[in-house]
Amino acid sequence: MNMISLIWNYLYSTLLRSWMKWILRKITGRCELQRICANTVQGAERTMKIEYSLKSSRNEALKTSVAGSVEDVENRVRDIMVIKKISIQKNPHFKLNLQICLLQVSGFKKLFADVEYLRKQPFDSSNKQHEDLLLKLWQLMMPNVNLESRITKQWGDIGFQGDDPKTDFRGMGMLGLHNLVFFGEHYTKIARQTLSHSNHPKIGYSYAIVGINLTEMAYSMMKSGLLKSHFYNLVPGVPQLQHFHQFYCYLMYEFDQFWFKEEPSSIMEFNHYREQFHEKVKRLLQDSKTSLTLNFKT
Repeated sequence: MNMISLIWNYLYSTLLRSWMKWILRKITGRCELQRICANTVQGAERTMKIEYSLKSSRNEALKTSVAGSVEDVENRVRDIMVIKKISIQKNPHFKLNLQICLLQVSGFKKLFADVEYLRKQPFDSSNKQHEDLLLKLWQLMMPNVNLESRITKQWGDIGFQGDDPKTDFRGMGMLGLHNLVFFGEHYTKIARQTLSHSNHPKIGYSYAIVGINLTEMAYSMMKSGLLKSHFYNLVPGVPQLQHFHQFYCYLMYEFDQFWFKEEPSSIMEFNHYREQFHEKVKRLLQDSKTSLTLNFKT
């Protein structure tokens, strides 16, 4: 069955697709890009179809138009319209629609570069900004408790493994710390409630460690492209780092809800339930209409 599927995909992409595009252009008087913009609403469905159409083009200029920078989008839109002989007078909305799509495509790549930069940046105890951000996390989560010292067992109260949290950031670098601080700063009440839940005597979990684990989950979804539909539906333009942080906050809140709903027998089952939660989120993201935002239960 896989061989049949591969043969079909090859025939479609190399022969049938070009033939069908030519027939449809003759019938409708519109190129594929125009048809996509006319027949779909703004969001993931349109942008992903535009991205696929351009990547599949035999014209090298069209194929590479999805690889440019955010700053160059306007020039690429102009070039595409020239190549495709699309008149702005006859198609007044096409330019803006295509521009939004290319901004989203280029913006997603730029956002991943920003996320990757933070992930690769190790926590540095000699960097005052890093130290201040870590202390800010403590103050957000434990506002009424003073740290006895920078290196202390108290860090375990918010879910770190040892006396010095810097060792827990090795996998996700500063991205993990920025995620935790964003959740604590922008959703303070919910973050503290989540921390309180994590201290459950029977099925509690390490708040910060799980938080860093969810940073890895969000990062892997970004790297694989699975988050495209979410961001394309959420932001009609260039997504920013705050939008990635907000998705992380969604994961933190929803994982906490999922964990206590499932009632695992102990923290030893974390990997099993973490994978179940991961699969649940992936299924949601496979819907091109999906946009995952926080929905607090009161």
